[in-house]
Amino acid sequence: QVQLVESGGGLVQAGGSLRLSCVASGRTFRQHGWFRQAPGKEREFVAALTWNGITYSAYYADSVKGRFAISRDNAKNTVDLQMNSLRPEDTAVYYCAAAVTGGRTYSVPAEYNYFGRGTQVTVSS
Repeated sequence: QVQLVESGGGLVQAGGSLRLSCVASGRTFRQHGWFRQAPGKEREFVAALTWNGITYSAYYADSVKGRFAISRDNAKNTVDLQMNSLRPEDTAVYYCAAAVTGGRTYSVPAEYNYFGRGTQVTVSS
């Protein structure tokens, strides 16, 4: 059974940092992503990490580029999202996602086969 479990959310002041982790179990995936959803808004793409069989490639939403970093820890079997210089507008529920094959539309939720239940990130001003 496939499971994606996020951790690391919480409350932080603006300018602070948080690190989210996602443990994916049950099968292997070629693509992992992080999405977020604020109250009253649609789920939006944050970052993605794709594996082409040789190397990993990372992609970011313009709103987080230069502040967030996605990475994979093979020893822990996690996909992490390091979030720095957090802003109040980063407040949302953050979801881990995984795709069996993945593709060019890494920013589209429908590209992913599985989502976690989410973890709340709140940034106070």
